[in-house]
Order: sequence, then structure tokens, then C-alpha cells
Amino acid sequence: MSIKNYNNLIELFFVNYQIQNKNNDLLVSLKDHTNKFNWEKTFHSLKKVSSEIKKYIKKGDRCLLISENRPEWFITDLSIMLSGAITVPAYTTYAERDYDYIINDCNPRLIFVSNQEQFNKIKNIIKKSKFIEKIFSFEELDFDKKKYINLNNLLTNLNYEDASIPKVELERKDPACIIYTSGTQGNPKGVILSHGGILNNCEGALDILDPLLSNQTRFLTWLPLSHSYEHTVQFVQISVGAKIFYAESIEKLIKNMNDCKPQLMTAVPRFYQNLYQKINASFNKANGIRKKLILKMLELGKKKILKQDLSFIEKIIDNFLDKIVRKKIKSQFGGELKTFVSGGGALDKDIGVFLNAIGLPTLQGYGLTETSPVVSCNPIHDIRVETVGPPFKGNDVRIAEDGEILVKGENVMLGYWNNEEETKKVLKDGWLHTGDIGIFDNGYLKITDRKKDILITPGGDNISPVKIENELSNSNLIDQSIVYGDNKPYLVALLVLSEENVNVSNEQIEKEINKVNQNLSKIEQIKKFFIINEKFSIENGMLTPTLKLKRYKIVTKYKNQFEKLY
Repeated sequence: MSIKNYNNLIELFFVNYQIQNKNNDLLVSLKDHTNKFNWEKTFHSLKKVSSEIKKYIKKGDRCLLISENRPEWFITDLSIMLSGAITVPAYTTYAERDYDYIINDCNPRLIFVSNQEQFNKIKNIIKKSKFIEKIFSFEELDFDKKKYINLNNLLTNLNYEDASIPKVELERKDPACIIYTSGTQGNPKGVILSHGGILNNCEGALDILDPLLSNQTRFLTWLPLSHSYEHTVQFVQISVGAKIFYAESIEKLIKNMNDCKPQLMTAVPRFYQNLYQKINASFNKANGIRKKLILKMLELGKKKILKQDLSFIEKIIDNFLDKIVRKKIKSQFGGELKTFVSGGGALDKDIGVFLNAIGLPTLQGYGLTETSPVVSCNPIHDIRVETVGPPFKGNDVRIAEDGEILVKGENVMLGYWNNEEETKKVLKDGWLHTGDIGIFDNGYLKITDRKKDILITPGGDNISPVKIENELSNSNLIDQSIVYGDNKPYLVALLVLSEENVNVSNEQIEKEINKVNQNLSKIEQIKKFFIINEKFSIENGMLTPTLKLKRYKIVTKYKNQFEKLY
């Protein structure tokens, strides 16, 4: 049965459940190896949790889900949908004021939390709410036992004898979830995504992944499931009968890759930037014959990914390097990785070339929460690193007169929850105005700029700070940066040094900035800079949960230091 014929995401699960080996593991926690669900247990768990949820909700009610990635996240999300309600995922890194805003905005009937730590963030808020009927938790809570249900206690007695498939009265146009955007400036907006929109994305993803799939393809999940990217990947995993491993933490990601040997993995550009810096730093320490082999591997790898012909001798050397250098690099990440997929922001071209050249295939895609979220992605057989690939079938993409990328199709959101004014700003005649600037290059979409992040010089020149920040952050000395200079005579930068280089001299930093400036046009060059010791993080509010810089907030905090440079 083709994905285009499914009515909803629950039907997608049930159809795939019927064709899978019921004893195959589907969900596995790497934090607690005893916490795993095979297809059979997952099926009966969904039915049990859904029947409990139905006691408190009616179709269309919202259910807030606050949890780190774990098997119960999957069970809860699909159980909410099976009951006819709408999942509202929320980041575990939100501050109390964010939860307060979301709860008051979407008025959830039920709240699902993973543990006491997450519950503590909302317990003062729920006392004031008139809408919340019940709290569900995945672990024991220090709370009135009459007011909450322990999900895992609920799953101790499953009825395996009832093999009937529940009837699901949901259509493709019905809301599946409301995902609140990270909000780099103001309050987050609740993006309403339909069952059909996510199914449409799954269809496009299968076209890309088909050559890479095997029996029970292994995925490692670490990007928060509350992010639209990983949330949709969850249903792609169902579509291919995957085995899903949930990472312990970002810090243990490399260890976890060795634990489960993933074949496919999705991540945001920041992850690949860190990977690039670590591998590059290791390469720089090499000497002798090892150094020569690395340099030759990079030279030939870059020629291949940039579609430059290799001579007969070069092909022989490249095959040799595959076996003795690239294989060793791959082994550090489990040894079986078929591809990384990058999304959620622009991947620097040099990083894309580098990773592909060293034998870590990396497909860059493009999308936004409002498009369920994928618009386009590079295929494995024809990677063009300077692009984000051709559009997925099922969504139309065009470039407006001012260069803005417009998207139309089933994958486009239904609108922003309780926010008609903002919806009308971006949805016009069915076309979503993305705020990104781009062009088509032989059918492949290329992102050239971002409308909102443009600096304009007194001479009227438009400058993309993101491009310059990528150049700065590719340096081994610099971990993070923000470029400043809207309507100023020249550009300046705030720098956060990498941990191993916090004690380098100002002179060394100046040399590094001069080196970066050589790759920039005159108006893009950094003239002055200052260094701060505090790294931008989710915890200090300077990064969104998907590791994007909260530019407005950072600039506001360090405004005086920026201005002193003029």
C-alpha cells in the first residue's frame, strides 16, 4: 500500500505492524537496555494507553508531551493520535515561562511528563489551569497519586490476546500535532501539522532513503523528538520497519554510535561542525606517512564529491585509501553508517565536502517546521554539497521576484494555533513564504541567504552574517561567533574560543581573523572583535533547542561591547 493512500499516521503504523516480525525490536533505550519494545509490545501498548486517554479527552483536544527521547515518547505520541487527540511536544530545555505560555496558548487536557525533574518545571503552572484533566508520567512522581497515572504501571498488564486493529477515524487533513517553533526572538508559535503533511514527507523521504535501506535498518535518534525534523523521522522509521535506538545524551553520542552501529542518522549543522573540528584537529596532529595518506584521501575525496574526473591511477589509490584510511574513520562511528542527513539549518559547504571526502556520506536537506518539515534533500547517488537537493515530490517550490523561496503542497502547515494574524503573514494563496532566499541550479535548490538575517551597510550592500559566522566557526580556535554591523561602517564580531584554545594570545586570534578575511569580500571582512568566556548554550538562553543562535538575544546582551568597537 502506497503512503499516498494512507488516511493517517496511525494507519501507517498498523499496516507496517501487520507485515513485520512481531518479535523484532522496534524501540530500544541506550540509557536503560531493559527499556525496549518489540513490534508486538508496541502495538498492544498503544491500544492500552489510548483507551486510557479516551477517558479524559474528545477528538481534537490537545495533549502536552514533555520528555527526553525514549521509547515511551513514541508510545505516547501515537497513543494520543490513536485516541483522536493532538500531540503538543515541548522541549525539555524550556524555561518555566515557556511552558506557561504554551499551556495557556493550547490549553491541553492531558500532560505527559517523563519524570520528576520535568514535572517540577510545570507543577506551579498546572495548579492555575482549569483545562488539565490528568497528568501521565513515565516514572514515579512525588505527587498526589490520584492526580496522575504512571504509564509504565499501565503497561504491566497488556492484553496480548486481543489482536484486533482499532478503527481510526482520522483524515489526512486532520491535525496530528502542534509543534511550537523555537522562537529566536519572541514567543514561540504553534505550527499545526496535518497527518497528510507528515505522510507526504515520509513519501519523499523514502525516495531518498530507498537505496540505503536494509532489513531492520538501524537509526540512532538524538535530536529532540519535540523538533519537527526528528518527529517526522519517527514516522519514516515506521515506514521502513526500522530498529530505533534512543541516545543517552549529546555528550555520549559517539559512544552510542559504537554501541548500536547505526546505518542512518539525522542531525543539525552544529553537530557536523563539531565533528569537522574534532576530525580536522586529529588530522592536523598527524605526521609522516599518515599525514601524506590523509592529505591524499582529502584531495581525491574532494575531487569525487565535486564531480571532477579521477585518472586510472587516482582511482586505484582512492580504493586503497578507502580500505586503510576511510574505513578506520568510519569505525569510530560504529562502522556501518550509510549516511548522515543534515537539516534544520544551512550546512557549510566546506564541511559537507570534507565529511563526504573522508567517507562519511552527508546528505543536506532543507525545510522548516511549517513544511512538516522537509522541502528538499540531496539523493545519495548525486550529492551536490552546495545545494539542498531537489524538492520532494508532492510539494511545489518556486522563487518569488525578490528571491524568496515559496512552498505549496500538502506538507505545508494548516496554520499557527490561535494566531491568524501571523498565519496570514506567511501563508498567501496557499503559498508558504519561507523567509529564505534561494535559486534553482539544474533542478537542485540552493539557499543563498535569509531575509531576516541580512546586514545592510551604509552603502546599501546586503551582507549575510551567517556566511561569515560559518567561516569563523570553521577555525580550530573559534567555537562560536556572532557578526554585528547593520548600518555600520564595517563589521565586528563576538567570539567564543574553543575549550583547548582559551589561553591563546590576542595576536594569534588576529592572525586567525586575517586568515578568515582572505576568503571574504572587502565589505564582509571583520575589522575588530571581542572575546567572551561564556559559551552560548540552551541553558543560558543563547541557543534554541535545535542549537541555532538566538541572534537578537545575544546582540541585545552584548550591545554595549559591540558599540565600543566603533
